[in-house]
Amino acid sequence: MDFDYDVVIIGGAFSGAATALMLKRKRPSARVLIIEKTTEFDRKVGESTTEMSSCYMTRILGLSNYLGHEQLPKQGLRFWFCNRPDQAFDDCVEVGARYQARVPTFQVDRAKLDTHILELAVQAGCELVRPAKVTRVDLNGANGTHVSYESHPSHKIVSARWVVDASGRAAMLARKLGHFRQNSEHPINAVWARFTGVKDWDSYDWRERFPDYAGACRTARNWATNHLFGHGWWCWIIPLRGGDVSAGVVYDSRIFKLPDGPSLGERLHAHILANPVGREIFGAARIIEGDVHALSMLPYVSDKVCGDGWALVGDAAGFIDPLYSPGLDFCSYTSYFVADVLADALGSEEVADRLCYYYEQYAVMYRYWFETLYKDKYYYMGDAELMSAALLLDVSSYYLGLVISAYHDPEHTFLDLPFRGRAGHFFGEIMKFYNRRLVALAKRRLATGHHGQRNAGWRELYDGFVPDSRIMKHLRKGLFRWWKAELTNLRLMFVSSAPVPGTQNSAPATVEA
Repeated sequence: MDFDYDVVIIGGAFSGAATALMLKRKRPSARVLIIEKTTEFDRKVGESTTEMSSCYMTRILGLSNYLGHEQLPKQGLRFWFCNRPDQAFDDCVEVGARYQARVPTFQVDRAKLDTHILELAVQAGCELVRPAKVTRVDLNGANGTHVSYESHPSHKIVSARWVVDASGRAAMLARKLGHFRQNSEHPINAVWARFTGVKDWDSYDWRERFPDYAGACRTARNWATNHLFGHGWWCWIIPLRGGDVSAGVVYDSRIFKLPDGPSLGERLHAHILANPVGREIFGAARIIEGDVHALSMLPYVSDKVCGDGWALVGDAAGFIDPLYSPGLDFCSYTSYFVADVLADALGSEEVADRLCYYYEQYAVMYRYWFETLYKDKYYYMGDAELMSAALLLDVSSYYLGLVISAYHDPEHTFLDLPFRGRAGHFFGEIMKFYNRRLVALAKRRLATGHHGQRNAGWRELYDGFVPDSRIMKHLRKGLFRWWKAELTNLRLMFVSSAPVPGTQNSAPATVEA
């Protein structure tokens, strides 16, 4: 049939632009239209890449030069814990890398990154309409899809064999088709902003005040993704090129709520200042006016992610939690897989089986990713022993299951969605088990008043994660810490219960002049 376009992509941010770019590289003759509703991109929840999304951007999209010049290198994850608001900074627990990251990852300004990939897609031959609002999508399978959109002052209707929804949290097709579902098992909310005047983690002043802290680390703490943790919440602190800092809090509404205040930005700032590490870093910081954002009920998923003539990619298909920055991982997997399927379809190959695989395996991937890494995790986030065990186990499993294979054969890896087959299910069940156990241990500690008791007086700096057999060292350390916590739990079984805290507020901040 004669269509106006082969593919219409709704949304021009990372997922839509990457899908378009890869499709044009695989099938240069493809006629691709990208419809983007905004004149410029906004900020996202979290602005950090993982080893997998970085592999996709560097090895497949070919963005190494751009990322090196225009974004900041990321020096791993760094976790901070305390057990009282007035705790001394150098008494707080620190868990993170001692040396430079072994695998390239980045602290990204998503607005800049999305813009750059969209420009590459246009340069590759995609047509872009921006700003334009899609008002209607009529799906007709092999007979094509009609997409109606408004681009001031005109209203147009175009036809295409395929439509890709990359509309992000708007999830246009999932909502239209009745497949959109909130993940009510994980009631998390997020508030975030950009700050100026944030203290440098590696400043000369701190070297003078905290020599042991400064001397313990061989890499720049300032370029890590620093996390503050408490019971039911965590904060990210991410530096951006130019000197601004992105900071936000994500919290489980069953356990925690933000302190009251005159504005959302001041409530976020007050919460950060209530933490002894946050107080040192943000004591003189200021929120950039007009750059405060919030989202409630972050996680959701589409029950169906593709059909004859349509597919969902990136956040339009689902989102779980910004901890560990999995959002761009999902964007990478889905955009590459859908681009490859569409390239085959436009080459007159039969793709029904591959669409069936995408539909079935995406649901498996989403469910396992949620249950292995995030389900009820906020109950043990504020305990340094339990969360450090989770960090070692989670990241080691990530390397063993995904990162090692990605750096060996990235093109094949990104066509093989995680937790596939018997092996994927087996390791998924193991990860679900230790996560459930850590939740149970945390609840026992909460019930007996022992939650977070060891959140003071120690620091653990490891060599760094490497995508080869050396990762087993960190896996063994994580297992040992988990089993040690299990032994502690045996003792706590004979301890009388203490009052279990309900939903908590931040402690009031105390800032000395």
